[in-house]
Amino acid sequence: VQLQASGGGLVQTGGSVRLSCSASGVTTMNYGMGWFRQAPGKEREFVAALRWSTRSTYYSDSAKGRFTISRDNAKMTMHLQMNSLKAEDTALYYCAARYGWSVAYYDPRQYANWGQGTLVTVSS
Repeated sequence: VQLQASGGGLVQTGGSVRLSCSASGVTTMNYGMGWFRQAPGKEREFVAALRWSTRSTYYSDSAKGRFTISRDNAKMTMHLQMNSLKAEDTALYYCAARYGWSVAYYDPRQYANWGQGTLVTVSS
């Protein structure tokens, strides 16, 4: 499985950005996918996850109410719509995938496949 993340950039506080993650080599619906982020000097942290087969979604507390994770099955693409962005959302955002679903979807160690990361910078 190969993942390609895109959509990052510079955005003002309160603005929006939509990240995309295209997946190739996936031949089953039995996948879990997620978004993680890593700010300079900090550990990688969970943002949102999606259970591909059921479309069930899960969010970190910081993402809840502002971010929306979704999928386009026909294009094998996952999106992260981020609204009401804050300076503390500035980070390198990674998409990740794993075969099968894990109840520990928030743990980056559960994911075997990673995209290259896309940078989101929120400035005032």
